[in-house]
Amino acid sequence: MREENKQAEPKKPAGKSAPKRGKKGGKAPRFSLFPRQGSFLGNFLYALVIFLILSSLYTFIVEGTKEKEVIALSQIAGDVRAGLVTSIEVSGDDLKLVYVDNSEKTSMKDPDASLPETLAAFGLTPEELSKVSINIKDESGFEFWFATLLPILLPLVFLIILFWFLARQVKGAGMQAFTFGQSKARMIDPSDTNQRVTFGDVAGAKEAKEELLEIVDFLKNPKKFLDIGARIPKGILLMGAAGTGKTLLARAVAGEAGVPFFSISGSEFVEMFVGVGASRVRDLFQMAKRTAPAIIFIDEIDAVGRVRGAGVGGGNDEREQTLNQILVEMDGFEPHEKVIVMAATNRPDVLDPALVRPGRFDRRVVIDLPDRKDREDILNIHARKKPFGPDVTLSVIAERTPGFSGAELYSLMNEAAILAAREDRKEVTQYDLLRSIEKVMLGPERKSHLLSPKEKRVTAYHEMGHALISSVLPYADPVHKVSIISRGRAAGYTLKLPFEDKKMQSRKEFLDDIASTLGGYVAESLVFDDITTGPHNDLSVATALARDMVARYGMSELGPIAFASERAVGEEHYSEVVAAKIDAEVTRIIREAKERARDVLTTHRKALDAMSEHLIQVETIEREDFEKLMIANGITPKAKEEAASV
Repeated sequence: MREENKQAEPKKPAGKSAPKRGKKGGKAPRFSLFPRQGSFLGNFLYALVIFLILSSLYTFIVEGTKEKEVIALSQIAGDVRAGLVTSIEVSGDDLKLVYVDNSEKTSMKDPDASLPETLAAFGLTPEELSKVSINIKDESGFEFWFATLLPILLPLVFLIILFWFLARQVKGAGMQAFTFGQSKARMIDPSDTNQRVTFGDVAGAKEAKEELLEIVDFLKNPKKFLDIGARIPKGILLMGAAGTGKTLLARAVAGEAGVPFFSISGSEFVEMFVGVGASRVRDLFQMAKRTAPAIIFIDEIDAVGRVRGAGVGGGNDEREQTLNQILVEMDGFEPHEKVIVMAATNRPDVLDPALVRPGRFDRRVVIDLPDRKDREDILNIHARKKPFGPDVTLSVIAERTPGFSGAELYSLMNEAAILAAREDRKEVTQYDLLRSIEKVMLGPERKSHLLSPKEKRVTAYHEMGHALISSVLPYADPVHKVSIISRGRAAGYTLKLPFEDKKMQSRKEFLDDIASTLGGYVAESLVFDDITTGPHNDLSVATALARDMVARYGMSELGPIAFASERAVGEEHYSEVVAAKIDAEVTRIIREAKERARDVLTTHRKALDAMSEHLIQVETIEREDFEKLMIANGITPKAKEEAASV
């Protein structure tokens, strides 16, 4: 059971990975007759087997051509005299006879005499011999020499290829040590139209594109800036949440400027050997300088750009060596005016101060989550190659996806197309898009997960508890959908979305959100006088919101003090006495929110019963039907203007 609020609900930690299999549970080692293919001995044995197979095939083919009847010369003379032979083909000392019944026989003539002389010795007259067609085959042709030399050349050529292959492998293994320090950056050529990205392919992020247009102008016309004494920033740091389009914007800058784009991840610099990362940094910058003007893009730079001096790894820490080399290359003894370094991170707070000082990454471009208009533009871009039905309205989808990043919107459109294709339809409908929103947020429907009648009743009251409290409390987000169909890990869900995008959240909104999140817990306790395991996720969300109010935002009786560290988890600097006070404040906020939720459900108990019974029957209630149910039970739905004024 789950209450889904895209904006207010914090992200859940990733689930635990499956335990590794031990020696007893693992697979037994596989027995193999030959060594593994990749070692010298293994390759030699495999090549030897192939050679033996080819030799056997050649012998079979050659021997197969000799499966013809061999007769004596005396029999040939008798057959010619009887008129049974139509033609004789002479190839050296070999004879091939064709009879009137199209059968073939072979024989051998005397090497020191011609065929007529040999047959005349057996009493055959010239008149009798003239009735047979005799063809002399030239033995000096290509086929003769090919058939003669093939048994000698084939093994020789095979051995040459074998030794060349083995020598190449040995050379490659020896050269691998010399290429270990080379850069692994991937280059996108500006002339490659299949991979080229421009600002026309990027929607939203207007301010970020304006900042980056200066970089494009400099790469196209550097003289304009240099003549007036201006120096374009060497480093541009793209900061934003995951999926907001940082990498896409960096590629768009290179595409607009028409320059090579070298991309690499920060983790690809770090190896177990000290100095490898620094060597790869040097090689990367040398590659970029040779093709200047160019752009170097380092994704997830926080992998190597964290604050130095933490003591991890000592003075020879590979990560610190790599970071030092990046700092020197960006602002060292060899300034490079036409190579611009771009980097992306969603953790700018952990970067080393030397990395973001003037002269290095001194231009920081913040990329926010898209607003409603930007989301509609992004949806239009992803809809270019998708056939839509006449009922599709992307503005409605943009309104129902607050807090979605560009990557999530792409996934939404892709899931809608998959749903349509799965049902053998040629067009994507509005219903597909609405279903894909829930699939991206919560996961696929679990149609096979059937609830018992009792569980279905508990789930209905649980979700209606969320929905009713959200509709009554003035600062909670309005309800768009209530469902008791299992989706993802939730047995049911309540979809709450604000009428307008929010950049800030007030204390009153937090308190109403906590009360609404506890609505399922309170409804189960009030109606069934018992608690199930369903609200476990709700309790985690409510507790996290209350702790953020106290320790991060100063929204408690402890005053405007930020106890939680913004730099890293686990770096809180306060005493045990203060920790106890924080715990007490969190408990007080949760307890008061629980009492508010109980008061609302007690006051509207009849509406809770009626709407829950209706939900059991229909399983899913959309916003329009939900508002009609509230009006029928004496509750006034929230209006858009009312929410804006609040």
